[in-house]
Amino acid sequence: MPDSPTVPHAPGITALGARLSELSRQHEGAVVALTGSVASGKTTLANKVASFLANAHAVETVSTDGFLFPNDVLEARGLTLRKGFPETYNVAALGDAIEALSNGAADFPGYSHVTYDIDPALTQTITQPDILILEGLGFQPLSAPPRSAREPDYLVYLDASEENLLDWYLERFQRLWHAAKDDPTSFYANFLHMSETELVEFATSVWDRINLPNLRDHIAPLKETADIIVLKDADHAIRITHDRIG
Repeated sequence: MPDSPTVPHAPGITALGARLSELSRQHEGAVVALTGSVASGKTTLANKVASFLANAHAVETVSTDGFLFPNDVLEARGLTLRKGFPETYNVAALGDAIEALSNGAADFPGYSHVTYDIDPALTQTITQPDILILEGLGFQPLSAPPRSAREPDYLVYLDASEENLLDWYLERFQRLWHAAKDDPTSFYANFLHMSETELVEFATSVWDRINLPNLRDHIAPLKETADIIVLKDADHAIRITHDRIG
């Protein structure tokens, strides 16, 4: 692999990247699941770690959002207001993709956070890299190692306080709302009639009714079986707090 320019990374990124690099040398074609709450920064963390790893490894990142059932399916099943809960993910298709990747290549469907739905144009075909960072939700409790070909090899949990998570969620909601003023196709254009105060009240109610229960009931329990737990502070600095891999 050609040399890449040296890019400085924060200590927490360096520590996590170095740990995953070590694991990849023990496990060819490692699939690393990265999960945590909505708005915890999973995509950003995945991209930063991938940037660190790219100097020595072939690495890919992809989101599990593409394995959400399309909006029309969720609506037909009465699950529209539970998007992000375990039952809204096509877990079988996710397992198929992980298994196919272990044999060479796999298609990973894409999701648009602008239209808030599956977007076929965003499908990625990935040929087995040294490391795949599969970030998002929809992961079931993993079996004990060695895991099946349909499961990620390692699970990293991105932890943060509920107070910080709410702040980051509101920041993201407002950012997408502002961007929708120039994009009528955006899902967030549905809220342009609201004042900013009304928007924050609405987004907070969504967090309280949907995202917080999902976090407490389905996402946070994955910390109990995560191989690595990374804690993110209010200033977005991260550090590894638990490493259960022998």
